[in-house]
Amino acid sequence: MLRWATWVGDMPVPLFCCQSTACPYSLFRNENQIPVRVRAECGASSMFRIQCPVLLAGVSLAALPLAVSAQSSPESDALDPIVVTATLGPKTVGESLSSVTVIEKEDIDRQQPAEFRDLLRAQPGINVVSDGSYGKTTSVFLRGAGSSGTVLLLDGIRLRSASAGIPPWQFLPPELMERVELVRGAKSSLYGADAVGGVIQAFTLEPEAGRQGWGELKGGSHQTREVTAGLAGRKGRSSFLAGGVYSDTDGTNLRAGGEDKGFRNAGGLAKLSHSFDQGGGAGLTVFQSEGNTEFEGGDTDFLIRAMGLHLEAVASDYWRTRIQFSEARDEQDTFGANPSTFDTLSRSARWENTLTAGVHELVLGTEVMLDEVDGTSNFTEDSRTNSAVFGQGRLNFDATDLMLSLRLDDNEAYGKEETGGVAFGHQLDRAHRFRLSYATSFRAPTFNDLYLTVPFYTGNPDLDAEEGQMVEAGFSGRYDQWYWDIALYQNDVKDLITYVSDPVTFEGTMENVETARIRGVEVSSGIETADWNLAAAVTYADTENRDTGARLPRRAEKNLRLDIDRLFSQWSVGASFIAESDRYNDAANTSLLPGYGTVDLRAAWNFQPGWSASFKVDNVLDRRYATSIGYDSATFAPFDYLAAGRTFMASVRYDFQQ
Repeated sequence: MLRWATWVGDMPVPLFCCQSTACPYSLFRNENQIPVRVRAECGASSMFRIQCPVLLAGVSLAALPLAVSAQSSPESDALDPIVVTATLGPKTVGESLSSVTVIEKEDIDRQQPAEFRDLLRAQPGINVVSDGSYGKTTSVFLRGAGSSGTVLLLDGIRLRSASAGIPPWQFLPPELMERVELVRGAKSSLYGADAVGGVIQAFTLEPEAGRQGWGELKGGSHQTREVTAGLAGRKGRSSFLAGGVYSDTDGTNLRAGGEDKGFRNAGGLAKLSHSFDQGGGAGLTVFQSEGNTEFEGGDTDFLIRAMGLHLEAVASDYWRTRIQFSEARDEQDTFGANPSTFDTLSRSARWENTLTAGVHELVLGTEVMLDEVDGTSNFTEDSRTNSAVFGQGRLNFDATDLMLSLRLDDNEAYGKEETGGVAFGHQLDRAHRFRLSYATSFRAPTFNDLYLTVPFYTGNPDLDAEEGQMVEAGFSGRYDQWYWDIALYQNDVKDLITYVSDPVTFEGTMENVETARIRGVEVSSGIETADWNLAAAVTYADTENRDTGARLPRRAEKNLRLDIDRLFSQWSVGASFIAESDRYNDAANTSLLPGYGTVDLRAAWNFQPGWSASFKVDNVLDRRYATSIGYDSATFAPFDYLAAGRTFMASVRYDFQQ
């Protein structure tokens, strides 16, 4: 059942229907260089309609099928994929007017990441800091924002510890991920608190046509063992998927001369979905990651759980509505010299309404979130509610796009915050686009900042949120088989939440006492052909504490990432090179960690129908580098948290075909 809104006429065209809930937008040009926007909403019919600008009024409608046949090649579609995180709705990367990097399922399969963070390392604008390998505490700095200044979404469900404010990057099994969208730039006007540097959204596995199930065995260095299995299927308009992964490793030493520290993780995923005849659909997602990680001085039992239920309906030809209920839980029980329990729970309800008028769209919505904390530490308040209303206008004027967004958050802990954004984009010709944007953002103080009371520390309930203003200019070129993108930005952040202490009593608290300026440039490029896949990214970021003149801690100034894969009919080989410059571990810039470079090699072989094998060697040069510094619990002496040296992993997999 296809619904259209065209400016000059309706042209139903027979087309294969993918049977998805809603096919996204695409943009192409016919041989006369006239832009044509297509929207297909699949249902019982396999027809779709073309939305075309007024310029077509003088063109014979008989020529419209030529525009369809002139649609971009699959290669160019892959280089300008549809994304949903950058805006409140599907857009191509170029149309989103944002700096976006997309990691597809094929990329994940080829790169064979040992941890989720391996997908993020040295991507444009990203610094990853970890207290060692194999499930150890991980922080992600996106465009220089603090570790709690990046939002992590899992199928639209927000994951984070409400007490510390940091997402559980180290506990996400990459084997259960289908796709990752990295959106750089202030996005608080769309997602509220903490989207200062941007948003990273991971999408879990989806049922694939023709695949009924899979099983995989892995083994490698440090007594690492892993098993993955799953089932999936479709019947009519309904589909289901159930998958799981269990991994166990003895780990490696986190400090020179130290003992190996292990990691165990059991992850599971269950999904149900149904598409309605008239458009829209409903879906249920349940995700869980549970296990134990060891560190210097103890170990932690963890549980990460996310549940989401969504309902989407087509109210009319011009109105689509969607509502989502979600719950995210983060539980961590720590044993050792400083035992503790922190349990946080976030519940939210979000309602979005999309109104269309030709090629223009207006999104209006509201969101309510409740955060609760519990544990062995004393909190003067253990819950808070945030209510928000938001709107976004997406306007298209032939080759020019304009996007406006506005959001109001009202939090009972720190008050009201208004954020907004405006973005302008212009298609210079078929391949080149220019974009310019301005947006504001804020980072909310955490429960630890506001309410935690422990020896020598008392939270400050009078804290204000950190506030940022980001300006960005970008220029990109996208062709049949390759692309490039350049982005320049500046983010000014005030009222930084900073720890201060009395030098005599050592009593400390958090205060809004500092400002920061972050400037940077990101250059990325990629090539996709039948035989080669190449992706390169270079980042330079100048982060400065405006009050002290020091660099912001734990951020590298320069990053480089290069991924190369050679594809053959039955097998492939590839390599990744990652390099990062030095960084300071502390705000005073006294503890300098040197830069490093690593090389990873990989190979895969489809040796029988449904059967495949892979082999990977990480850190071929056996570099024991560090991105953070720890302190001995007894002597308080500093030590480097060492990443694993050279490691290898081999696997065999079977996919059950329909």
